[in-house]
Amino acid sequence: MDLNDRQHKIIEIVREEAPITGEQIAEKLNVTRATLRPDLTILTMSGFLEARPRVGYFYTGQTSGTILSEEIKKLKVKEFQSLPVVISGSASAYKAVCEMFVEDVGSLFVVDDKGLLAGVISRKDLLRTAIGSQDMNQVPVNVIMSRMPNIAYCKNNDSVLDVAVLLITKEIDAVPVVQAKDTGFEVIGRMTKTNITKAFVSLSSGESNKF
Repeated sequence: MDLNDRQHKIIEIVREEAPITGEQIAEKLNVTRATLRPDLTILTMSGFLEARPRVGYFYTGQTSGTILSEEIKKLKVKEFQSLPVVISGSASAYKAVCEMFVEDVGSLFVVDDKGLLAGVISRKDLLRTAIGSQDMNQVPVNVIMSRMPNIAYCKNNDSVLDVAVLLITKEIDAVPVVQAKDTGFEVIGRMTKTNITKAFVSLSSGESNKF
């Protein structure tokens, strides 16, 4: 597995300043702790870093030749995905806001009249619409969503690690889990940063799909 630039920076910071907390690392990189969580999880589970409760992170001295155990590679999306939250592209932006609030999610997967993935709408999309002083009841979701084919997605047999890398690379919080249909993709699940963290945490007890 190739580390990205931020992961290399994290390792360097920990190597020079250990013990150091996640909050301190985030401050040095000028990002939020939540943004770093997948990176820190991957680096810890890969053996680059060691996390000690109430102390912080330490550099283990391991190199890329000793990363990722076979157990991590075996984790599959289908074991940890959650139910998808979808909305019709013709629904109003106001309805999307309500749906996000009720379901407590940061994004919705937009489907067309055939039930196939058409796009994704996020809190940022809705916030931009609200700031623009538009009537949220009059703006349909399909006008402000991000559209296919520019949507990141995964399949249920993909590795959790690959999805973690996808989220980090794209700097997004969630991706739809899809299965191919004749004319597109059906949304069958959802993978978020939380799902990925739970997947890696499950390794500590030797159990999967416990959350």
